[in-house]
Amino acid sequence: MKDERGRMKARALILTCITAVLVLSTSCTRGERRSGIPADAQTVLDTAIGDMNAGDYDRLYNAAADEWRRDTTLEDSKATFERLREKLGRATVRSLQTAREEQTGTAPVAGHSLIAIYQTSFERGHAMETFTLVERDGKWYLAKYFVSSTALQ
Repeated sequence: MKDERGRMKARALILTCITAVLVLSTSCTRGERRSGIPADAQTVLDTAIGDMNAGDYDRLYNAAADEWRRDTTLEDSKATFERLREKLGRATVRSLQTAREEQTGTAPVAGHSLIAIYQTSFERGHAMETFTLVERDGKWYLAKYFVSSTALQ
């Protein structure tokens, strides 16, 4: 009888510990980082990618976040995209590898941001593209863009 009660108490304790660990592990990360792309951010990302594909770098620059325009001029931004187009050609296939939302006070962008990483096939090579969007007053903006490819060397 005593052994039976001891086993029941041990099971109850183990179940309580497991429940506590599960609750704590999910509550610690809630709101800080989550996977996926919110619909309104996806729309901004699709528009930016469409502008890049179309070579409409003026529109891309003018719709970008203040951070983008502080870091570069329209002319420098256009020149960078034109060099990328010369070296890699047009994008043919983009495959989303990861997307995550972050709330930070530091880099890559302070505040509520979304980082989307694509593996992309271009006419003359393959690359990883990183798009960083930032949310300001409930609206998403492209803040940073980075391409990594051996074809750029």
